[in-house]
Amino acid sequence: MVKRSGEGHLPSSFSIVDIIEFLYRNVLKITPETVNSEDRDFFILSKGHGCMALYAVLHKFNFLTDQDILDYSTSKGILGGHPDSTKVPGVEASTGSLGHGFPTAVGVALGLKIKKKSNRVFALLGDGECHEGTIWESAHIGANQQLGNLCAIVDWNQSAAQLMPVDDLSGKWESFGWDVSVIDGHSQSELESFFSNLDFDIHSKPKVLLAKNIKGKGVSITEGHGAWHHKIPNDEEFEIIKKELSL
Repeated sequence: MVKRSGEGHLPSSFSIVDIIEFLYRNVLKITPETVNSEDRDFFILSKGHGCMALYAVLHKFNFLTDQDILDYSTSKGILGGHPDSTKVPGVEASTGSLGHGFPTAVGVALGLKIKKKSNRVFALLGDGECHEGTIWESAHIGANQQLGNLCAIVDWNQSAAQLMPVDDLSGKWESFGWDVSVIDGHSQSELESFFSNLDFDIHSKPKVLLAKNIKGKGVSITEGHGAWHHKIPNDEEFEIIKKELSL
């Protein structure tokens, strides 16, 4: 997608794709046939610039067609550099401007609780997003309203710490009244252990998973390199990426 279109955030997508794929394969109660069902689970990608990971997973599970992927970031396509809920099946919120998707997830979870619905809400946000005031306002609301149907997942890849560290991120979430867990976000066994033991009691604390991820995971030239944040690979780099990802 990114090579053909010249648009996208590869390292951010590599950082979160393991988590998103695990959610759609093992956790989320949603299929291409139930994207509009009132009983579906909700997944909101607050870290909208990592949307290529979401698109790849939606394609794997048949929410999107081959042509949708080929038309990424073109005038005739439905997939852009940030997800659009008015165009893309399975996208619950249009995100991209940081700090907006998580408040939306809190609102959805609160609405479901008021309606006494059993749907679950998952929101994936970046550690850099935790610089935004809206994140902490929403975290306060989530705990105050005991949104036990809500699970936040923070892509804790430490890239934001290169400019402005968020000290004691775990302690901050705990101080706002959330149940906090920390795992390796690329480990299938740790993801399985966390999600299989989640308690979605609607009157319990909301949960937050701090996923210790690696930005650019899986490719030697992109792992941990800030210069790749919005970089488009040249032909040589593209061949390296394909080889190391076994594409």
